Amino acid sequence: MKKLLLTAFVVLPVIAAAQTSPTSTSGNGTNGKRLFMEKNCYYCHGTAGQGGRDGARLAATVLNADGLIRYVRKPAGAMPAYTEKLITDEELRDVLAYLKSLPAAKAPKDIPLLNQISEK
Repeated sequence: MKKLLLTAFVVLPVIAAAQTSPTSTSGNGTNGKRLFMEKNCYYCHGTAGQGGRDGARLAATVLNADGLIRYVRKPAGAMPAYTEKLITDEELRDVLAYLKSLPAAKAPKDIPLLNQISEK
């Protein structure tokens, strides 16, 4: 029980801080787009952050800078870790600014081709 409470006191403030960081949208989106392509993020996450077989959808992400940096440094699943030598925290803020500039994906009902297929 003590271990559970200790974990809650340590983990919950970190999650809350990551979701409310005031620096969550600072960065240069133009440079972020260049980095997204240059660092091959698009290969798994799609050229417009739409996601794919190997990468999550990132367009209109709810992540803030701290959350993105933390995940890129120590990812889950098959994503490789990107160290500070490969991409700096400042560059990741730029990537986040680019991702935040992307429109959210359309709902399936708003994609005519999907509606045509489902009607047959």
